[in-house]
Amino acid sequence: MLKVQLYLQPEMKEVKPDYTSNLSKKEQIEEMFNSIAPRYDFLNRILSMGIDKGWRKKAISYLEPIHPKQILDVATGTADLALAAMILNPDKITGIDIAEQMLVFGREKIAIKGLATTIQLLKGDSEHLPFENNKFDAITVGFGVRNFQNLDKGLSEMFRVLKPGGRLVVLEFSKPSGFPYKQVYNIYFTYILPLWGNLISKSKNAYSYLPESVKYFPEGPAFAVHLKNAGYKGIIVKPLTFGTCSLYIADK
Repeated sequence: MLKVQLYLQPEMKEVKPDYTSNLSKKEQIEEMFNSIAPRYDFLNRILSMGIDKGWRKKAISYLEPIHPKQILDVATGTADLALAAMILNPDKITGIDIAEQMLVFGREKIAIKGLATTIQLLKGDSEHLPFENNKFDAITVGFGVRNFQNLDKGLSEMFRVLKPGGRLVVLEFSKPSGFPYKQVYNIYFTYILPLWGNLISKSKNAYSYLPESVKYFPEGPAFAVHLKNAGYKGIIVKPLTFGTCSLYIADK
């Protein structure tokens, strides 16, 4: 278990897809993901070289001990993490996302698998969750907290709708520090990924925003401080794939 109380969190910077736009970060994120939705899954598999599937499986494994029956997947996108959570045999999985076009593709995947009665996708805001207090046994977020306009408000909202004894599991990109992986990663993430991502997605900002948002996100112990301040306990931080991704587990 990570001791977060002695860690001083760094100052955060709000990173947005387009600094020339008058839209808020939240509005820009919605617009951006709606625009790349048709190519999102394809790009995920190609640009992550399929490693993201293993990360999701690892995240879901930390929910097995609590046997959740009601699961909320925040920033569900095209429902990859919600679908991965079906291995837990829950009664209901609710996915929520601000980008309706992402949900359209997620619903198609769910329908193909015959899971529409178990997985429901709703358009909604992670900072204003449309659910009563203490509703869910578990909450998952896959690569979404980095996109919250107000990180602490989003974490507090999830804490509110999580049942006492429930568990939050978060996957988010982070920055590796070991040589030589750090150097190879930086070249790929800073130059190659934005070039191919923006070209294939036909978005000039989406995959340029990605490395910048990761750069300024409070990862590791710094993110654990935000979890602790929101009321979570039993916080665990686990770097994955040499620190390319971090897994956060926290209980209410």
